[in-house]
Amino acid sequence: MIIDNGNLVLNYPLSVIHYPLFIIHLFFPVRHLPLAFAASKNSMKKINLSFTLLAAIFCVALVFPLAAKAQRRDYLTEAEIELIRDAQEIDLRVAVLTRAIDRRFAVIKNQSVKENEKWGELPKGTRTELLLDIEKLLQKAIEDIDGTAERAKDSKLFPKAVFKLADSCTEYLPQFKTFFDAAKDDKERGALLGSMENCNSVIEASSKVTREPSKEEKKKKN
Repeated sequence: MIIDNGNLVLNYPLSVIHYPLFIIHLFFPVRHLPLAFAASKNSMKKINLSFTLLAAIFCVALVFPLAAKAQRRDYLTEAEIELIRDAQEIDLRVAVLTRAIDRRFAVIKNQSVKENEKWGELPKGTRTELLLDIEKLLQKAIEDIDGTAERAKDSKLFPKAVFKLADSCTEYLPQFKTFFDAAKDDKERGALLGSMENCNSVIEASSKVTREPSKEEKKKKN
């Protein structure tokens, strides 16, 4: 709004709501405004405040899911995901999953691991994150074996997968117990307890499955 030669000139459009208020303001300065107009002005302030709050809530609702997605961690590397995708047979898939667990143990213990182009870089993360990865990897191996049992109970690959995972779990349990005794973080303890529970379940279930004779045992029988 500007004044040109004593005339009032508007340099911005007035909304339907603000135009009558503007006209009243020309003839009644603020100090002489009637109470009704003062009340209307307070109402406008409340409306503007409401719109501001709604805009803030909308922005938070829009940004929060994006931030949560950015912070979400995948328990497998991109190379490991491709290897699991290619391993359609259950015994091969369990072998990939247990190898992925071994890689995380190596990182936690600061052990040197021979780089493999097929496997890509070693997994990265804090000690807690890697232990949570291991818990999820064990759970996935169990779920994949259970899925195979439901679809093909008579599959010859089923016992191989069960005992491959059970043998690995037998090796993992002492390491989990050592980590648990030294753990100072509740998340670490929770991940380790979950992993130990999964391992014990696998070992117990394997006792109900008939193990296929090894090649050496087959040769002795022949």
